[in-house]
Parts: sequence; C-alpha cells; structure tokens
Amino acid sequence: MRTNFDLDGKVALVTGASSGIGRATAVALARCGAHVAVNFNRNESGAEAARAEVVNAGRRALVVQADVTRAADVRALVGRVNEELGPVDILVNNAGSLVERLKILELTEERWDEVIDLNLKSAFLCSQAVAAPMMERKTGTIVNVSSIAGRNGGALGSIHYSTAKGGLITLTKGFAKELAPYGVRVNAVSPGVIDTPYHERFSTPEAMKAYVAGIPLGRVGTAEEVASVIAFLASDAASYLCGETIELNGGMLML
Repeated sequence: MRTNFDLDGKVALVTGASSGIGRATAVALARCGAHVAVNFNRNESGAEAARAEVVNAGRRALVVQADVTRAADVRALVGRVNEELGPVDILVNNAGSLVERLKILELTEERWDEVIDLNLKSAFLCSQAVAAPMMERKTGTIVNVSSIAGRNGGALGSIHYSTAKGGLITLTKGFAKELAPYGVRVNAVSPGVIDTPYHERFSTPEAMKAYVAGIPLGRVGTAEEVASVIAFLASDAASYLCGETIELNGGMLML
C-alpha cells in the first residue's frame, strides 16, 4: 500500500497563494519536497512571504502575478512556470473569494459574473492550461478548493459564491473522468469554517460563534489542516483517489 507523501522534485502551481489556505498549501507542498510557483493577483507582499517560506523549506520558488479569470494571463502564468521551474506536476486551484455578501435582490449581474469567474472559471482555465502537458507525460494531479457552501448553499448573502463552489465540485468530476485515462488525477477539498482572512472579512464574531456551536469538534479549522489534505491528494498516497471531494469541516456536514 502506498503511503508516500514525498513530492521531491515535483513542480506545483498554487493559485491565490498569498494568504490563507493557498499560502499554507504552498508551504506544505514545499515541505513535502515540491518546488512551488506562488500565484497572486493583488497581494504581492503576501506572495513574497509565501515565497520566503518555500525557500526556507529548501525548495525553489517563483512568484507570478496573474489574474486567473483571464485566459491570456493564465497562459502567461503557466508559461513562466514551465520556463523557470519546469512542467507543472501539481496544480492547486485555490483562487477565489466571496467579494461581498449580497442577498438575491441586491446581487447584480456584474457581481455574479465576477464571483463565478473568480471561483469557477479560473479553475477551468488553469486546469485546461496544464492538461495537455500532463496528458502527454501521463502524470499529474489537480486539486480544486471548493467549500462547504457548495454543499449547503452557504450563509445568507453568498448564493453567487456557493453556486460557484458547487460548480467546482461538478467540474472536478468532469475533469477527472476525462483525464484519468491519461494518468492524471483530479480531486477537490471542501473546507468548512476555517480560520483565514475570509472569515475576518465576511463573518461577524457573532456568526463565528454560531458556526462553532454547530461543529462537533467544537472549533474552527486551520489553513494548515486543509493544506495537509491537499498535499495528501497531490501525493502517491492518494494514487487511487479520482474525482472525489473531501469534506474538511470538523463534522459540521457529514455526507
């Protein structure tokens, strides 16, 4: 039975890696042996801090600014990684945000499109950009970062976000079916309430207390706990996992 988390020499690309789960994932993959491309859009200082942690782990790091909702940016991003680190072995589609809470009658078409593009279209574009080389080499892993919101519809004011995250679960299955015959595995993680800047921005202290009250483990999760599962999915320890979405929510939602 394979239980090897060794990613020595692999090249990983993590989108939205300047904070939270993305940054923790970049560090976790580096500690497992991978060289890591740290993607960011606006938070350059956070991306540089993530790069420093990757280097401290003894691995090569590359920081690349790109808006992953734009196909041209994605092509340029993957091209930079190929040139400076090598072909992408591991893609983590982490970029995403709620942007702002809006109830149905407040939600504009423009905001809907922005959130869908950021959370769902970005994963499609990035996966598409690395798929052909992975298929040719007959190896590779893609991990999508969904959310418990994609399972339960999310809290009030997040229908645009929860719809995108639900779509990401379906996207995971579709890509997995198409790429599995080429030796490329696609899976996802679905975090519950995690201690990240997301909740600092979008959840009140009162809401956080209510969330914790509904979590059997009695606490929120950490970005590092999510990152460790992503590292597992990227490794040979998960060599027979394909098209799955792993729930990481402390028992808040059990499927």
